[in-house]
Amino acid sequence: MSMELEWKEPCQERHNIMVYQMERRLSTTNVYIGSKRSLMFPKDTKLGYFKRTFNGFVVDLSDNEAHKIAEVGTSHHWDFMGFTTQVQRTTIENDIIIGMLDTGIWPESESFNDEGFGPPPRKWKGSYRNSSNFICNKDSSGQGTHTASTASGNLVTKASLNGLGMGTARGGVPSSRIAVYKVCWSDGCYEAAVLAAFDDAIADGVDIISVSLGFRDSCNYFNNSVAIGAFHALRHGILTSSSAGNSGPGLSTINNFDPWSLSVAASTIDRKFFTRVQLGNNHSYEGVSVNTFDLKKVMYPVIYGGNAPNTTGSFNNSISRLCSRGSLDANLVEGKIVVCDALINRNVPFLDGAAGTLVQSGEPKDVAITFPLPASHLSLQDDMEVLFYINSTNKPTATIFKSHEGNDTLAPYVVSFSSRGPNPVTPNILKPDIAAPGVDILASWPLHSPVTNVQGDNRIVPFNILSGTSMACPHATGVAAYVKSHHPTWSPAAIKSALMTTPDTNMEAELAYGAGHINPAKAIIPGLIYDTEPIDFIKFLCAQGYSTHSLQLVTGDNSSCSEVINGTVWDLNYPSFAVSSSVSDVISRDFRRVVTNVGSPNSTYKASVFAPRGLHIQVTPSILSFSSINQKLNFVLTIEGTVDVPVASASLVWDDGVHQVRSPIAVHLV
Repeated sequence: MSMELEWKEPCQERHNIMVYQMERRLSTTNVYIGSKRSLMFPKDTKLGYFKRTFNGFVVDLSDNEAHKIAEVGTSHHWDFMGFTTQVQRTTIENDIIIGMLDTGIWPESESFNDEGFGPPPRKWKGSYRNSSNFICNKDSSGQGTHTASTASGNLVTKASLNGLGMGTARGGVPSSRIAVYKVCWSDGCYEAAVLAAFDDAIADGVDIISVSLGFRDSCNYFNNSVAIGAFHALRHGILTSSSAGNSGPGLSTINNFDPWSLSVAASTIDRKFFTRVQLGNNHSYEGVSVNTFDLKKVMYPVIYGGNAPNTTGSFNNSISRLCSRGSLDANLVEGKIVVCDALINRNVPFLDGAAGTLVQSGEPKDVAITFPLPASHLSLQDDMEVLFYINSTNKPTATIFKSHEGNDTLAPYVVSFSSRGPNPVTPNILKPDIAAPGVDILASWPLHSPVTNVQGDNRIVPFNILSGTSMACPHATGVAAYVKSHHPTWSPAAIKSALMTTPDTNMEAELAYGAGHINPAKAIIPGLIYDTEPIDFIKFLCAQGYSTHSLQLVTGDNSSCSEVINGTVWDLNYPSFAVSSSVSDVISRDFRRVVTNVGSPNSTYKASVFAPRGLHIQVTPSILSFSSINQKLNFVLTIEGTVDVPVASASLVWDDGVHQVRSPIAVHLV
């Protein structure tokens, strides 16, 4: 059923927040985004047009034709990256505008205090309203406030979640401006709204766009509104930073993988939250969670979910042990600590009146989950001991302590939930591109949203701790804005290259972290960059077999594959290298690249290659001598050999004695 587009007045508060509340409420399943030029539909199916920066429209179609609904993939973490408050800043930072496409914002947060800010930059073309008594509470889930403050929040001292994570909260570029475009509501995110937001953000004059959203089952560049919008942003000189997705650790689970965007994986920081559990027999176990509740050492009865099935609802213990919705007998679990064998739904014990919950999910304990009641995530061994205790006494009891902070000495590493590559559409382009902190991130939170967004969770806080690639994305966005403030004329590809060739790399395989863990301080001085123009991606798309008709759905213009010289995926001037192969294949592949000197005018770079057993990698020429800034030189990287492991990791480093310009090389089996 067709629904009318609803536009509302801009929701605006302070000088550093330009909020554009777009409420294009459309069907959650029956939306098609198409090119205005190339497709014709009955008049009564058309829901709206986008005309400001590209041509397109939205129509209502059947379920089989529709796109699937999007999912919202959201201090110490900046310091952990070596990005302290003392890093080099520029006066231009105050003119950088970050466009946030998310759930909205709560401008009253102290992170968005406008003290010391002047009017918006002259380049800002969007709506602006300055009113000290204007109230905006449209952040439906709190994520938009969290991500916006991560990217560009002001410094707020003594920030914490009820004492956890205490410190000074801040964004990556506190002096920059943010323009917020609401594309998600409590019932989901809308592709039409996403595309409209890109259209408006581009016209409004933003410098960087941040999208902490992911669309399921979008295995085509032309069926993804983020990819389409990001391409139009690219053509207007705007880099899009997007979250990789939270469906890991399986392969090819990445959501945003178009080559013109920056795809961001989630990595850990060195802070971790532990929650101790004590049983009635005085044995203690340490799990992980973000638990702000304090039971004051009071011992509560303990019951195993498998011993409390809701038999009247036709559930047995094989289901109730997992504590799935409706499976527990509320009369049996009320007032008790419930032990669950899985983390299917963290809210069920709370809704059934339990006093707490102990969970053993079989999943890695590399992220601390927030529950609406006292809780701890235990290891399999500890859970077995808890169950043994329950079965060994008539009146088992336990208590759960408030969480405490500890040090994760292995950080950074990619968290288990972070979606992995390879790129499901173009496996010979390495995705994700980069990893950034996305675990246990403290950032601003609206006072009208409960900590867990669960009705009945009465904890109202100005800061919250969240995990997800939605939290990693604004970190990369903030770093991209930082680079932009130092190099305002750089193209989106140049900024992306700077981020990808300067990271730390002490993590696992490239299909998880891409080029490595982002390093903000190094990103402003990359030495060399791999630059590209929109036409390069058009050549790439044509070479991938897309028709002119399909191409125009993305470009929104008269681009034609018959009018360009097709370039292979191997020739796209990307900062990383990837080859998909089978065990029986003998690899022989040439990559042609062009690097631009942005370091010292007179500099000589020497190629250094690391190659694993079975692969021979050669660079021609192996020495590049530059005589001026912005000079471009070509080279060819050749990969030959075979692989017998799922992923063979290699690398190329251009070194002039000052800059080390590193590109990851991944050869993976298909």
